Amino acid sequence: MSNMIRVKPTDDGTYTVYRGEAVLVSGLTRLQAERYEASIAAQALAARGALVQALRLG
Repeated sequence: MSNMIRVKPTDDGTYTVYRGEAVLVSGLTRLQAERYEASIAAQALAARGALVQALRLG
């Protein structure tokens, strides 16, 4: 899955959030990185739900 979101620690003790191979944001605390990851997942889920509903109504 190339669009997989993941959080990885860095050597300096901060965390980086990736989508596939692309860096989305870096220099975060673990809590910040996990919240960022969760917000992306929630947005994707909401977008999928809206698409399914639009297809049902269309």
